[in-house]
Amino acid sequence: MTVSHALEADLLRRQDPELAEILLAERMRQATTLQLSAAENFSSPAVLAALGSPLANKYAEGYPGARHHGGCEIVDMAERIAVDRAKALFGAEHANVQSHSGSSAVLAAYAALLRPGDTVLALGLSHGGHLTHGSPANFSGRWFDFVPYGVDAETGLVDREQVRTLARTHRPKAIVCGSIAYPRHLEYAFFREVADEVGAFLVADAAHPIGLVAGGAAPSPVPYADVVCATTHKVLRGPRGGMLLCGADLAERVDRAVFPFTQGGAQMHTIAAKAVAFGEAATPAFSAYAHRVVANARVLAAGLAAQGLAVTTGGTDTHLVTADPAPLGVDGRTARGLLAGAGIVLECCALPHADLRGLRLGTAAVTTQGMGEEQMTAVATLMARVLRRETDAQRARDDVRDLVAAFPPYPG
Repeated sequence: MTVSHALEADLLRRQDPELAEILLAERMRQATTLQLSAAENFSSPAVLAALGSPLANKYAEGYPGARHHGGCEIVDMAERIAVDRAKALFGAEHANVQSHSGSSAVLAAYAALLRPGDTVLALGLSHGGHLTHGSPANFSGRWFDFVPYGVDAETGLVDREQVRTLARTHRPKAIVCGSIAYPRHLEYAFFREVADEVGAFLVADAAHPIGLVAGGAAPSPVPYADVVCATTHKVLRGPRGGMLLCGADLAERVDRAVFPFTQGGAQMHTIAAKAVAFGEAATPAFSAYAHRVVANARVLAAGLAAQGLAVTTGGTDTHLVTADPAPLGVDGRTARGLLAGAGIVLECCALPHADLRGLRLGTAAVTTQGMGEEQMTAVATLMARVLRRETDAQRARDDVRDLVAAFPPYPG
């Protein structure tokens, strides 16, 4: 724990010891368990400092130079910096950095481009689509007519012919390309071609790969999509939040869809933290990090396959690995519980073409900690031993503690 963190902990302990204990317990949990959630990472101390700054006190409805509250001249500078850095980082003509989350960014994209009842083509939820891609429990499934496409039963890759056929048949107003559990690069040029053929907008939900895009370790959707929706955490390693990227022709529609249509006041401390993260992501060090994330994921995928798990698509191009533990005699939900007992944190995901759940893992956080390919092989072996019940939970938990102790998320 750094000196500043210690001082903050002492302050909170005096003011609200109950909450202080909870925050310290979460800090300890993150430092003593293996963080393999594909949606999480460790933000830098600089990002955390911006999140805890006095900018959290400022109400700032509207956009720089056109706020509905006074006293915004300083926070206007912070938002302009965040916007300029995002545009430069991703080569976009326009960026909106106010979205509170990836889901709210997708909502804004739909609001900018669609009307209730419009038809949208998106990856089916059972094939790796997100809630905002048509779940009946989500605004997307209630307000729009979603047509799902899927992945090929043998390869696990997006079924291109199905996409083209469904697009020609249903003539959607928009096509969404993006997934929360697809470990390969999406073919943005193909989706652009299909969208143009049927006169549809193309929305890229790049919540997962956008950090790899920033580091040059994944292809960019920006040249192809009308609107790109993304998160600023995950591989990008910023604060929890969202953003949108688009061309100048859609800038006003996107901005109005965020405010005033779907959101109120911007969270200026989070926007400042996004600016910090964009600045960090523009460095050679971040590019090297992004490539290490992918290298680690490939080694982890290969290690899991060698241990007998069925790795979907046969591997990964990204930070994300999905696998079926059934060959080891355990279903996905049970496997997640066994691994949690050993201090290995990850998620379940749907397995295409089967009413089953698999495992979804990511290497962003462990790579931030400094782990490399040797550790990924060890993690795959340890996971398999836990799932085969070749080691008890306490011994596995001790092994995890020993591993992460050598790679603290916040040294010092």
